[in-house]
Amino acid sequence: VDLVWTSQNYHDFKNQGMFFADTAAMDRAIFQALKPGGLYVIIDHVAAPGSGARDTGTLHRIDPELVKSEVMAAGFQLVGESNALRNPNDPHTQRVPGQGGIGDKSDKFFLKFRKPR
Repeated sequence: VDLVWTSQNYHDFKNQGMFFADTAAMDRAIFQALKPGGLYVIIDHVAAPGSGARDTGTLHRIDPELVKSEVMAAGFQLVGESNALRNPNDPHTQRVPGQGGIGDKSDKFFLKFRKPR
């Protein structure tokens, strides 16, 4: 395939339940499915720096550095990041979504990875 795109759910793959996945195995499978030069795009809610996967179940957020390290470990190259979905006013402490929470105004990362040619 040319492109795999996942939005606001990579964090869900870390949680027990119907979406749980071994993300390392998932990223390797995506790598195998993509043709050389193919893209893997991930958008998700930003968690506090250094938090890793700690907040995936409670706040529905993930540390973008964890995502980068996992995806690059599968063989991808990070070739782009966009600030288009960033929100510097998000304290990264509210559940997304949630009653009285930050909702769709959360700080989001937008990462673009490429399978080497």
